[in-house]
Amino acid sequence: MTYKEVYSQETVDKIEELLEETYCLEDILEFIDENSEENFRDYYEDYVSIGENYSYGAVDAFIEEFGLESLTSDAFQDAYYGHYECKADFAEQYVSDCYGVDFPSFIEVDWEATFENLGYAFTETGYVFNTQF
Repeated sequence: MTYKEVYSQETVDKIEELLEETYCLEDILEFIDENSEENFRDYYEDYVSIGENYSYGAVDAFIEEFGLESLTSDAFQDAYYGHYECKADFAEQYVSDCYGVDFPSFIEVDWEATFENLGYAFTETGYVFNTQF
């Protein structure tokens, strides 16, 4: 059974349009199976564009945190702060960037606690998003 026999005509038309633009059919069908035909028509192009510009891991983490209906290029760009190995790395980078603080090496800072005080969402995969986007 082909996708033309399974999905609505509106979805089939969108699939064929994207295939002409060299999108991957396997990826399209996987997205539809995981989400829905309607979500495919509404969000798939943004999903791919953002995934190619940043990473699919970051996009998936954004969706997990805020929901697929929040996925737009502007929302993602406003919210995304990067990928970090740990909360402390992000907190140290953020404080340094925003406040220009450069502590001497003998000073110990609890960057994990600092991160918790910042109030940012932090996904388990290490992607940091500003929840106030």
